[in-house]
Amino acid sequence: MKYRVATASLNLRDFPATDHNSKILTQIPFRHTVKLIDKTTTDWWKVKLLNGDKEGFVLSKDIEALDESNIKSTDIEVPNFEPSSKSRLDSKEETYKPISDPSIPFRDLTSLESKLSSIRGIIDALDVSRSFRYEKDAADTYCNIYTFDYCFFAKVYIPRLRWTDKAIEELEKGNEVAVVFGDTVRPFYSNYIYDWFLQSAKEFGWQRIDNVDELQNKVNANGGVGIICAKRFILNKSGHIVVVVPETDTEKAYRKDGKVIYPLQSQAGADNYNYFSEIRKDWWDNKDPEKGYSSAIFYYHE
Repeated sequence: MKYRVATASLNLRDFPATDHNSKILTQIPFRHTVKLIDKTTTDWWKVKLLNGDKEGFVLSKDIEALDESNIKSTDIEVPNFEPSSKSRLDSKEETYKPISDPSIPFRDLTSLESKLSSIRGIIDALDVSRSFRYEKDAADTYCNIYTFDYCFFAKVYIPRLRWTDKAIEELEKGNEVAVVFGDTVRPFYSNYIYDWFLQSAKEFGWQRIDNVDELQNKVNANGGVGIICAKRFILNKSGHIVVVVPETDTEKAYRKDGKVIYPLQSQAGADNYNYFSEIRKDWWDNKDPEKGYSSAIFYYHE
């Protein structure tokens, strides 16, 4: 039987925490799915992650049963890979995996000030304007990779991968499918991420927002994560996704008559910016049939 994480994040331990030698193996994000192996004790259950062979113990009160009978193919979660030492800021190797770099901070959820300061630390450490990982090349730009990395360190979930058709066929039969890049899973590009937000993001704690003024204000007031995602008219061209970030003493959104017109954003793309607002104006509202976007959505995560 499968369960989903019901808290902001959940520690996977090698032994129940009542054991003095228990250590944390990894943190499982909100709404991620695990497979139950054994109800070892009332408080501690043994589970297996779906992105590999890692097993451990979690608090039973922090997971909830998953009704698999109601899941459609679009809802079948792709668990992200665990961080890899090959996934680095100075390389384009294994960009489909989270970065394993202890110098990059995670968002500290302790208080508003700790959230704001740690978000600034994430942006400074990822340094999208200079990191080779996000540099455009002849084939691609990397807005989705930067947004995924930012969200990973901000402790909120967006997908980096999606199942291939053959994998979905096996999953719908009730079979387990190993996560193998290029075989059972493939990259989740921004046009598809747009669809994921509309179809599934609410299940992972995301809230749709009506306008950029409200989005910027919520990000500022709560130290949360904002997203602008735009879908192309021409679907075989890349859409775009950026993060909306809290304003700082020196980096500001652009306002007119006290209302945010261009929020403070951070992006990889044709041009990479640690922070920007007015320079790209309302890029998401570009209605050029060749270069523009058919629609855009705004989302917020606490």
